[in-house]
Amino acid sequence: MAGKSSAGRTRAARRARWWQLTQRWRMVGVFEINTEHEFYSLTSMMKEGMQACIQATSNTEGQVGRKDFFVYFSIQGFEMHTFAAPVFATLRHSLDISEQEFINSLCPKANYLQFISNSKSKADFFLTYDKRFFLKTQSKREVRFLLSNLRHYMDHLEKYPHSLLVRFLGRPRRRFMDEYFIVMQSVFYPHDRINNRYDIKGCEVGRWTDPETGGKQVIKVLKDNNFKEQSIVLGPEKSWFERQVKADTTFLQDLNVLDYSLLLAQQPLHQDELEGKHSFVLKVLNHLRCPIELQEFHEHHRRLLPNFKNAVHVIDGLEWRYFVGIVDIFTVYSIKKRLENLWKNLRYPGRVFSTVRPAKYSQRFCRWIHEHTQ
Repeated sequence: MAGKSSAGRTRAARRARWWQLTQRWRMVGVFEINTEHEFYSLTSMMKEGMQACIQATSNTEGQVGRKDFFVYFSIQGFEMHTFAAPVFATLRHSLDISEQEFINSLCPKANYLQFISNSKSKADFFLTYDKRFFLKTQSKREVRFLLSNLRHYMDHLEKYPHSLLVRFLGRPRRRFMDEYFIVMQSVFYPHDRINNRYDIKGCEVGRWTDPETGGKQVIKVLKDNNFKEQSIVLGPEKSWFERQVKADTTFLQDLNVLDYSLLLAQQPLHQDELEGKHSFVLKVLNHLRCPIELQEFHEHHRRLLPNFKNAVHVIDGLEWRYFVGIVDIFTVYSIKKRLENLWKNLRYPGRVFSTVRPAKYSQRFCRWIHEHTQ
C-alpha cells in the first residue's frame, strides 16, 4: 500500500507541474494542441511523417546539389513530402544538432504547441514541446523562392558560419491539402528568462505596439518605436555584430529581398554566467596563442560563441544576453511592392516606411543597428 501511495503522489505531483506549466503557456499566447484542438490530427500525422523522412535521409548529408531530392511518406491517407532533405541535414549538422536530437525534439510523444502573437502574418505557427523549433506554414511563392535560392543560402552560411540569418532545418509538404511548412530554429531559445521581444525593421510607420495585452492571452512582440531610448550594449562584440548585419543584409539585397526583421530579446546575465563567460573567453584566447591566429579567426567571419544551445543566435554583452536573428526573408521587391512603394510615398510623404528598394532597405537597416548598438 505504501508503494502505491508513493506512486500516486508522484503522479499527482506531475499533474500539478503540468497544470502549472500549461497555465503559464496560456498567459503568453502558447496553447497545447491536445486531442480536442483543431490541429491535433494534423500535427500528430506531421510528427510521424517527419520522423520517417528524417530517418530515411540520415545518410544523405552533403548532397547539397540535389535540391530536388525528396522523401515520400504515407499513412492512413496522409501523405507528406520533404524537399531538399540532404541540404537541411547538412544545416542541422553545422549547428551540431544530431538527427536523433532533432527527432526527439520535433517528433516526441508530447503534443505540439500553437503560438499566437500580434504578428500580421496569416501563417500558422507551431512550436515543438521544448520550444526549440518553430514550424510555420508557407505559400507556394515562398517555397519556390527558398528552393531556387537554396544554393546561395548555403554558400552564404558556409562563408559566414555565425551569420544572423534564421536557420531553416526542414521543408515538409502535406500532399492533397497542398500545405507547406518550414522548420526553423527558434531565435528565442531557451525562452525562460526573456521578458520583452522586439521585431525591428529600421523604420517608423506602423512600428509601435501597445505593450498592454488588455487581458488577451497573446505574446506582445514590440517594434522599433517601442525600442526608443534603448541600446544593444555589446562592448567588444559591437564591431563584429555590425559587420555581420552588413554582410547578411547585402546578401538579401542581392536576392532583391526587403521587409525582413531583426528579432531581438534580452535577459540579464547572472553573476555565475558573467564569470563563466570571462573564463571561456580567456580559455579561447589562450588557445589562440598568437595575434596571427586571432586575426585569422576574425577574418573567417567568426566570433566567440557562448557555450550555449542556439549559440548562433545568442550574443553576450557586458551585462545582458541578447537573442538576435534576421527573419522573414522571403519578400521580393516585385511589381506589387513597387506599386505599394508609390502609394506609401503619397500616403506618408517624408515618413520612413518599410516598403522601399532593397538597397535602401539594407542601408537603413544597418544604420538603425549602428545607431542603437554600443
